[in-house]
Amino acid sequence: MARLFCLDSVMVDVVLRVSGLPTSGGDVLSSARLITTGGGLNAMSAASRHGVTAVYAGRLGQGPFSEFARAALDREGIAAPVEPDDEHDVGTCVVLLETNGERSFITSNGSEATLRPRHLETLGVRDDDVVLVSGYNVMYPGLAEIVLGWVTHLEGTVVAFDPATRTQDIPDDYLAPMLARADWLLCNQREGATLSGAATALEAAPTLRRRYGLGVVVRDGDRGCVVAASAGDAVAVPGFLTEVVDLNGAGDVHNGVFLAELARGVDPANAARRANAAAAMAIARFGPASGPTRIELDSWLDDPSR
Repeated sequence: MARLFCLDSVMVDVVLRVSGLPTSGGDVLSSARLITTGGGLNAMSAASRHGVTAVYAGRLGQGPFSEFARAALDREGIAAPVEPDDEHDVGTCVVLLETNGERSFITSNGSEATLRPRHLETLGVRDDDVVLVSGYNVMYPGLAEIVLGWVTHLEGTVVAFDPATRTQDIPDDYLAPMLARADWLLCNQREGATLSGAATALEAAPTLRRRYGLGVVVRDGDRGCVVAASAGDAVAVPGFLTEVVDLNGAGDVHNGVFLAELARGVDPANAARRANAAAAMAIARFGPASGPTRIELDSWLDDPSR
């Protein structure tokens, strides 16, 4: 079976639940906190829990945060073959989680920013594998050239691209070659609108497919998602009713399950339905890496009320 190689950075998240964001110079009291491994772990754990071998293609470091992240990867059975950076710890991200589930981020980079071409060349990616690239991987000069230089020379490998929340900040010189190489574009409605100019997911998905010649999934919150595969009409795949507790990592869980299902030979529409269900389960739980196992998801979907 295909393996999933994830370039999205593994970092340590400090999640704080707040009633609202503080004003400049202000202060708010957090009602709950969580220190956990986040970033790329969310998609990889979701895929691993669905029986697909996941490999972290980024770089860990040395220090307490790296040990914390390494332990989380080990618990999920996720390999991290790139040699660690002996001079830096992994980065951190402060996540401010509001009562409506929305989140804001403050990020500090670490060892993940020291990835070099020689590290990627040792991964041994095969033609039948899947590589997941985040917009954060192609946003910053230096790292962007390294990632693009690697993925654009992968032949036969399925490359999936999630532009992430700062789509508009990716320079065109990096975004264009990334979209030209990608086989799948995985984004939410806001990102899809930024890239396509279309107001709705149902309009954005086929527009992006025609424009870039790739498969497209546009996640659309509680409405589910829209899938525009390489051929045929765009398909709206309904979502599932759920309690919204924490939206952090929901898109990553969706990506991980969708790509895992494709690797298992499931058609895109059915893969998207399972990804919708996994995301619905994940946002009802506090904290990242909250995607269900394949057995848990099967049981959830077997409920007659779904």
